[in-house]
Amino acid sequence: MVDPKGFITLRRATPERQAVAERVRHWGEFYQPVPDASVRTQASRCMDCGVPFCQGDTGCPVRNIIPEWNGLVQRGEWRAAFDSLHSTNNFPELTGRLCPAPCESACVLSIVNEPVAIRHIEQTIADRGFAEGWVQPRPPRRATGFKVAVIGSGPAGLAAAQQLRRFGHGVVVFEKSERVGGLLRFGIPEFKLEKSVLDSRLDQLEGEGVQFRTGI
Repeated sequence: MVDPKGFITLRRATPERQAVAERVRHWGEFYQPVPDASVRTQASRCMDCGVPFCQGDTGCPVRNIIPEWNGLVQRGEWRAAFDSLHSTNNFPELTGRLCPAPCESACVLSIVNEPVAIRHIEQTIADRGFAEGWVQPRPPRRATGFKVAVIGSGPAGLAAAQQLRRFGHGVVVFEKSERVGGLLRFGIPEFKLEKSVLDSRLDQLEGEGVQFRTGI
């Protein structure tokens, strides 16, 4: 850890919202950008607990290796943090915006202080991955010959499709609506999730060979 006393000396900080007068003029996300240095400071509040409840049964449902990528962010090792995050989570740019963050309520620091700003750190890692061009298609090296149909293109369907395709199966996602995304596209308002974020991830899936059939 860069600052072993960060959990004592530093206060939790999360992105500020745009002023209401500005917010009502558009439908987009309204949290203000945060400098990388501030995110690294927040990551240094992680205690790297011996028993990290944030990633256990009481914390992250996908078991993100939270102390690991917090430590990497502290040291400015963004690419390594990106790889660690993606080892457990197909779509961290989505969970970093939408997840209710049970990891934070399970954070040991929250017993005596405010929890580590895990969700914001996660979103920052994911968004940096897109900005740096690290999110690239990873098509399978060989085909298994099996074909799989995935019904529905919500977050679960998309994650299943990506994992199955990376194993080498032929994957077709069937969606009843005219556009792909399910709940992510039609159930989440733009100010919570700009659809360009979703579309960027769908580009990766298509590049990996996942096929989509809409209006079914």
